[in-house]
Amino acid sequence: MITPEQVENRLLELSKEVDEAHKDLSDAEMNYHKAKIAFEMNMAKMRLSIGQSNHKLRVAQIDDEALWRNAEHWEAIQLAEAMVKASRSNANRVRTQVDIARSVGTSVRASMEL
Repeated sequence: MITPEQVENRLLELSKEVDEAHKDLSDAEMNYHKAKIAFEMNMAKMRLSIGQSNHKLRVAQIDDEALWRNAEHWEAIQLAEAMVKASRSNANRVRTQVDIARSVGTSVRASMEL
């Protein structure tokens, strides 16, 4: 049988998890935006340098060449985006756990009143 004290302890644990999940998500979002800035700035720099060196290229070809030259930045932004998604998923998981613990707490209190 679950006691109100056990529910309270679980909610305290989850409170710490909420804080950790929030920090992880904030860090992941910051890293994503840093990677995005680096990628976009390097893409602009590459487009300008490629466009000046060969005027016969089409815009799409210039973009493709710039992307190819910035593969490491593209990979970094994709990995950063994946971390943001994982962190959001974890934050949602923790919120769900909190909701479940609250429901269990309510149920336990109701059972004890009978």
